[in-house]
Amino acid sequence: MTYFILYFFGIASIWWVYRVGWTEALKTILSVLIPSLLIILFNVKAGRLIFKNPMVGIISVLPTAIFIYRGSKPIVVGINSWIDRKRNEFVDSKEVVDAEVVSKEEA
Repeated sequence: MTYFILYFFGIASIWWVYRVGWTEALKTILSVLIPSLLIILFNVKAGRLIFKNPMVGIISVLPTAIFIYRGSKPIVVGINSWIDRKRNEFVDSKEVVDAEVVSKEEA
């Protein structure tokens, strides 16, 4: 079942990259993946510390998920702006040749 889920997410990621491009797909995947990983890690640690059982921490994910999601937004925005800045620097660094269009009638 785990392989099926990974296969499904892999196909969905490939389709998303094909549809919107690398940078937009990367930004979208990171904006979902970073808060999700932080929520899971926090609740496993809290479950071990408070209840001595990581499963209780996973079950109690909903109350803390809202706070961690909002708290991780500045990280996601920072990474996305860094990706955009790098893409803009790459576009600006290309050599651009200006050319004038001359119609056949003028020539």
